[in-house]
Amino acid sequence: MSFLLSSAVASSSSRILQTVARRTASQNLRQLSSMSLPRPPQRKEEPDSRRKWRTHAVPLIFSNYEDDTPMPEETSNLYPWEEEEMELSDEVKEMQQEEDAQKRRWLDNAKPPVREPIIDERGRAYGRGGRKTAAARVWIQPGLGNVVVNRKDLVDYFERFSDRELILQPLVATETCGKFDVTIFVEGGGLTGQAGAIRHGLARALNHYNPDAYRPPLKRLGYLTRDPRKVERKKVGHLKARKKPQWVKR
Repeated sequence: MSFLLSSAVASSSSRILQTVARRTASQNLRQLSSMSLPRPPQRKEEPDSRRKWRTHAVPLIFSNYEDDTPMPEETSNLYPWEEEEMELSDEVKEMQQEEDAQKRRWLDNAKPPVREPIIDERGRAYGRGGRKTAAARVWIQPGLGNVVVNRKDLVDYFERFSDRELILQPLVATETCGKFDVTIFVEGGGLTGQAGAIRHGLARALNHYNPDAYRPPLKRLGYLTRDPRKVERKKVGHLKARKKPQWVKR
């Protein structure tokens, strides 16, 4: 019995000691929390010259919200390799702009020119043609298809059928036979050269009368191109332009 009593007394005493320790610890914490500890001095911020708030009234509509004080110029702290890259980028931009301008010029030059009819006050279109040493002046105007060469009819002036067919080729190509009266004055050369000159002048006159409708077939068949072929001159020591006398060894 004495052993049991002693153990009970020891357990109760230990409990009492624990409660007393807890109370003292809580009291110490309360005292520490209520104490005013010295705080470190706060750091004062230096005033910024760039920051300046508006103190006057500013309307909400059509107003300038920028600061009145000018911003200081910032010096560029770039590395040398960054400056080289910026210079290279500027050069590349300039080259690209030049290439774009060149492409625009090419596109503008590639566009077909605007061609307008050239007709005088009498409703006639004029064309000048040439072939070998012959030169022809041709006028066309709407009519019944009469062709006059040096104040003569076409059949009377050109007796050969090949010359007449050569002259009327531009009218056949543009499908205008019998729609125009043609007046021609030709000089120089022979009949074949004069027929070629008339064909050239007639094609040009049709081109001047209506370039949008008549120019494509005439250009495609080559009637607007001057034929530069001529008789080659005779050379000294030759029988003709190329022919040489017979060579004899002895």
